[in-house]
Amino acid sequence: MPDWKRVRINFPTVKLGQFIEPIKETIAEKGSEDFKTVYGVTNVEGITITGKKASKDISNYIVIDKNYFAYNPYRINVGSIGFNTYGLKGCVSPAYVVFRTKDNLSPGFLYVYLKSEFGNHLINWYGNRGGVRNALRYDDLCEIDIPDINYKAQIELLNKIDRSKISLNSFSEEITQQLEYLKQLRQRILQEAVEGKLTAKWRVQHPDLINGDNHASKLLEKIKAEKERLTKNTKGAKNAKALPPISEEEKPFDLPEGWVWCRLGNSGVVNPRNYIDDDLEVSFSPMALISEKYGIWPMCETKRWGDVKKGFTHFAENDVAIAKITPCFENSKACVFEGLINGYGAGTTELHVLRPIIVNPKYIYIFVKTSSFLADGEKKMTGVCGQKRVPVDYFSNALFPLAPLAEQQAIVERVDKLMSMIDELEKQVSERKEQSEMLMQSVLREAFIKERF
Repeated sequence: MPDWKRVRINFPTVKLGQFIEPIKETIAEKGSEDFKTVYGVTNVEGITITGKKASKDISNYIVIDKNYFAYNPYRINVGSIGFNTYGLKGCVSPAYVVFRTKDNLSPGFLYVYLKSEFGNHLINWYGNRGGVRNALRYDDLCEIDIPDINYKAQIELLNKIDRSKISLNSFSEEITQQLEYLKQLRQRILQEAVEGKLTAKWRVQHPDLINGDNHASKLLEKIKAEKERLTKNTKGAKNAKALPPISEEEKPFDLPEGWVWCRLGNSGVVNPRNYIDDDLEVSFSPMALISEKYGIWPMCETKRWGDVKKGFTHFAENDVAIAKITPCFENSKACVFEGLINGYGAGTTELHVLRPIIVNPKYIYIFVKTSSFLADGEKKMTGVCGQKRVPVDYFSNALFPLAPLAEQQAIVERVDKLMSMIDELEKQVSERKEQSEMLMQSVLREAFIKERF
């Protein structure tokens, strides 16, 4: 079943072919320098400069002028059709279909119709040739059914639709602003979590859980001792390079009572290796399964350890991972690995992994999702454009605000609760956005059907 929406055309129609004519004039035939800008078409911007490389010889490219339509026969099914209402002068690839309307059909009316659910249905219907890829050729375009109304009625209908669009566009902008605010709110929650602001009241209520043996400095000593023990007793492990001390000038903010600064690498083992039986089944996670959304852990595939132990990143139950390659790092693709088969896994090489020692992995996860950690890491990226990576030194040396263990759990619970509330708000706002888009289609549907022409 195709994924385009089927609709019922229940108003009088005529074939579009009576009201349009193809444009096949080339740059060579035009003989004008004014038309040598090469354009493409997208489903959002319509006719635009796409940045895609054009042929060195564009003499056979088709010219486009004001009120011309252009589309790629293989892309129009997803709404990629352009209407040159702004009077751009240029050309498009000869693979495109270019046409214009005749005097008895308003080009603006036709564009609105083709972008409506009626138009989308008919484009897919007549462009479905039963192959792997649908294609709407010019002859197919001519078969599309359009409302059988005169030019005056078209303009009246178009004006009615435009008035509705003004109100709906304002509503849509408001929704977009609300979604952006919720995105900013998420970052504020994460940042305030690692600064101890979310649990200020909790500390007042639980002074015994942040002082004495529960102080983060004592926790850091335990982590160090356990890390030395693990390094000593782990097959094939090498002594990790000592991380530099932290100067006062480096500290970005004052820590709450009971907290201490350390390097992220001090909280566990960075990019650990697994030493397990080759025949053991383990989890496998490609980058596509690592989510940008907060609190979503990857659903892994199953592999044999002997098949994935070389050439892949290693991880284990409760390890924390974050993408190191652009743009996945900037988009905060990160996770805590849970529910791994036999407790171990491997996956994409484009991850930095931290195996926490005593520290709550979800607290570390909150930290690597903060905008400050991501922004600082972006500055340290190395490599060429499009293939930049965050070096392991940044990951290991990042300043990490270590909270007492009990407070880490309190922070995780508080953040999870707040994020769930924002998830619900985003769901409601997104539903309003969908309703707005549906309302626009409803306006078009009413206009085309209720008039009865």
